[in-house]
Amino acid sequence: MSLQLDTLAYTNQLRRLPPEHKIIFAFTTLAISLVTHPLVQILIALWLGVWTVIYARIPAGVYFRLLMFTIVFCLTSLPALMVNGVAITDLPKVQLDSWYGFTLGHLYIYISHSGSIQAWGILTRALASVSCLYFLILTVPFTEILQTLRYLRFPVLLNDLLLLMYRFIFILLNTASELLTAQNSRGGYRTWRSGMKSLALLIGQLLQRTLQRYSQFSLGLESRGFVSEFRVWHPRRYHPQRRYIIEAIFGCVVLIALDFWRNAGIFTRI
Repeated sequence: MSLQLDTLAYTNQLRRLPPEHKIIFAFTTLAISLVTHPLVQILIALWLGVWTVIYARIPAGVYFRLLMFTIVFCLTSLPALMVNGVAITDLPKVQLDSWYGFTLGHLYIYISHSGSIQAWGILTRALASVSCLYFLILTVPFTEILQTLRYLRFPVLLNDLLLLMYRFIFILLNTASELLTAQNSRGGYRTWRSGMKSLALLIGQLLQRTLQRYSQFSLGLESRGFVSEFRVWHPRRYHPQRRYIIEAIFGCVVLIALDFWRNAGIFTRI
């Protein structure tokens, strides 16, 4: 999946837009999604979905699979906010907050009205936030993000650490893929017992091989005279398009206006 996301970032239809424009747009909508109410957050998720799937031509299946990760994670964690329990003697205190409940021994288990509203707000905020981040990682290659951070005077040390982390993600994935292919060719996962044994060997070999690759990478840098920071050449062949700039600015203004109107009481509470 990581390799596919990196390929899509280099081949999407918004590839020629300046990366700083897309980064500013993504973080602006992210900031709006963190401080607005659920209606605006739902609109942000839909709007960023249009940018990602229609404008950037990212396959809808890939995008919705990524969203499902967030939805499944939220569905497994949000019930803790919605379901509460109190002693039978405290039942009168929670009757107004209870949507539905039942008695279990000396406890009253119920679905909380305030907890459900809180869970709904967390779900919409999570969807809006990850939509902004997915737009960023699916339309801007990581190297261009680093170049933009360097241009914005981001600390060199942190920039180089991000580059090394990005590099070693692919080293780790490549090593794991080679080991898994070798084990499958030898029938290492035919049964549950052999599969567990092969998995343990895979984890041990993965650590050892990764450390070897790291040592080789370090020796390669030293042999090339690396002393302070990574220098990566990148041509700036970008073409800003007024249509996207106007739509981004206008859309953000509309979202902020909707939130102001919501706080003024024009829209009903979601």
